Amino acid sequence: MGAQKKVAAASRVREDSEDLSRQRLQAIVLADSFTTQFRPITLERPKVLLPLVNIPMIDYTLAWLESAGIEEIFVFCCAHSSQVIDYLEKSEWYSRPNPNLLVRTIVSPKSTSVGDALRYIYEQQTETSQIQGDFVLVSGDTVSNMPLADLIQEHRDRKKKDEKAIMTMVIKKQSRLGLGSDKIFMAVDPLTKQLLHYEEDIARIGDLCLDKSLLDSTVLVCNDMQDCYIDICSSEVLSLFEDNFDYQHLRRHFVNGLLVDDIMGYKIFTHEIQSSFYAARIDNLRSYDMVSKNIIQRWTYPYVPDINFSGNRALKLGRRGIYRASDAVQSRSADIGASTVIGYGTKIGNGGKIFNSVIGNGCCIGSNVVIQGSYIWNNVTIEDGCEIRNAIVCDGVKIRAGAVLQPGVVLSFNVVVGRDFVVPAYSKVSLLQQPTTEDSDEEMEYAGSSSGTADLLSGVNNLQLESKASELGPDGTGYIWKVCDNAHDEEWKHSVVPIPMDKLADITRAMDDDDIEDESVVPPSGELKSDTDSINTDANDDYGYFEREVEETFLMAIIKDDVDHVIRLINSRRFAYNMASADCAGAVFYSMMRLAVNTPHNSASELYRNATTIITKWKGVLGFYLKQTDEQIEVIMKFEEMCEESAELGPLFAQIVHFLYEKDVVQEDAILRWGEEKAGADESDKVYLKQCEALIQWLKEASEEEEEEDS
Repeated sequence: MGAQKKVAAASRVREDSEDLSRQRLQAIVLADSFTTQFRPITLERPKVLLPLVNIPMIDYTLAWLESAGIEEIFVFCCAHSSQVIDYLEKSEWYSRPNPNLLVRTIVSPKSTSVGDALRYIYEQQTETSQIQGDFVLVSGDTVSNMPLADLIQEHRDRKKKDEKAIMTMVIKKQSRLGLGSDKIFMAVDPLTKQLLHYEEDIARIGDLCLDKSLLDSTVLVCNDMQDCYIDICSSEVLSLFEDNFDYQHLRRHFVNGLLVDDIMGYKIFTHEIQSSFYAARIDNLRSYDMVSKNIIQRWTYPYVPDINFSGNRALKLGRRGIYRASDAVQSRSADIGASTVIGYGTKIGNGGKIFNSVIGNGCCIGSNVVIQGSYIWNNVTIEDGCEIRNAIVCDGVKIRAGAVLQPGVVLSFNVVVGRDFVVPAYSKVSLLQQPTTEDSDEEMEYAGSSSGTADLLSGVNNLQLESKASELGPDGTGYIWKVCDNAHDEEWKHSVVPIPMDKLADITRAMDDDDIEDESVVPPSGELKSDTDSINTDANDDYGYFEREVEETFLMAIIKDDVDHVIRLINSRRFAYNMASADCAGAVFYSMMRLAVNTPHNSASELYRNATTIITKWKGVLGFYLKQTDEQIEVIMKFEEMCEESAELGPLFAQIVHFLYEKDVVQEDAILRWGEEKAGADESDKVYLKQCEALIQWLKEASEEEEEEDS
């Protein structure tokens, strides 16, 4: 009998393994964020359908899941569910049959939180058995290019060893200057990556209280991680929500509930993605701005404007990171600046200046219009002489001649701004009147009929706004929403306005103060690591994040054409990451060469011209960090690394190093010392040294001649 039991057990193990391998890779996409951050826009359209660099947010999420090997996606629809379903049915996701991917919708208009959504899915699950096992849980406002297959397998392997391991959370290191998201404090087992403590909205490390049991062994503690809200879940997660009706928020209630529950013993683990992959969620206007810039700068590749995905019409990438539709019409006198997107059917008049902005499809922009750092959605009309800075303008808006939108303005759908009217900074304007009372549930993105908003929505086209016309000028139409008194000082945080310099200085000082106070938090035993430790302790990965932030800062700041301004912004990143001058120099040079490569060119000579033009213009920024010979050698070595990764740059190594010498960016001594250090390397590492033999020989001869003259 014992032998028979062993055989039966072994058979069950094989069957379980086979069942696991046969499970379809599934995902649940929440098409409702259950927050109010995008009001008043989301009173009329669901956030997942808002354009992100002219493509609905949900398309980025679905395209990523498809490319990551997900075979079945359930899109959970709540508010504005008819709009989401209608969009999906008319999109490539339904019209283009894909044998490897099935997209379904689940509708529950009464759900008011993530908890309600997952409980509803569980109830449906008992009838339909749609969710077969492990699944990916993600919001429909997520942009990522990270692979999932290995992560899902890692989760499954862990679950086979420990049946209590029911969730794996994806996290990544973020800049300590990151704004717009909740500040998160985490404690993790450094060996198993098990999550031991999770807390949101922490202002200072000193305010935290940790369970004494966490100090019995080595624990990694950090407050510089970003929660990507990408979770690999076992089926038990759905049943746990069904059993606990007080679970509303996924992190605040569910995750924290499991961490303090000693009876059930369920475990949550973390997976930190590396800097080579991208993952971010758009939870407010600042993150909307940041992710948009990341897409334009191609951090999200292949989900970028010039690549066709999800049925979008790809744009053409031109010089200085400008993306333009093939049928866009632009006056010759119009000036289109770097990192700008121009959509299909858009017309731009004489003398216009558009910088660092996204212009949607079917827009009509008049003469002498200035648009900077803004997002103009579809079918917008902007008449002559208007000025728009760091604003969001939704579909169908009309801005009459001479009007000005001050920084931080949000114009919701079909608003009309009157002639010469100045919309005050940070104003939110809508055809809908502002609700007299806020929803009692803080997690509601869209008010329900109980608050009266449904009645407003049903009558949007018939609103009588004459009594309020003066709010946007005599010929304007719309309501300016009032800001709560206690929210005025924080408006800049959750907007597309660049961080004000005085606020940036305050943040930097606060971080420095935190660093000093953090020392007292570490127990004398040294077992609890400081918040500067990452769950992944590789310093190179830390530098990777810093390098990417410097590149973003450089590309955005060069629009101002001000060397000092660029240096100030890069210094803010330097202090946040505690980087040396040589690190900054390497990151700046990397950004400059990346810009040269990304600027269109048809030959090596054109690429060389791109590089020399950029070096000539911005050598002041690079030179600021190259005061010492060692720092200059670091830049040459950094260039070596870049050339090894770029087949285009490699042949130009010696020419560009020579040009750096001619422009006094690197000195003779740095090149000669680099050559001496490389002379002892393996032959395989001397590729670029051999390229520079003539240059080095010439420098040596010139040096010898100078010594002879001096003697």
